[in-house]
Amino acid sequence: MFDIVLHAGTEHPNLVWILVPSILSFMAGISIGAYSDRLRGALFPQKTTATE
Repeated sequence: MFDIVLHAGTEHPNLVWILVPSILSFMAGISIGAYSDRLRGALFPQKTTATE
């Protein structure tokens, strides 16, 4: 009963193929979030109009 509840997947034969992409995608999400203002400015530049 407790084995099912506490199952963490550690006996999975290809655990590395699960952990490595998970960690890389987490780090990519953190880095994109940290530079989101800079990325938004590069992708969608603000249009300025001259009032002269």
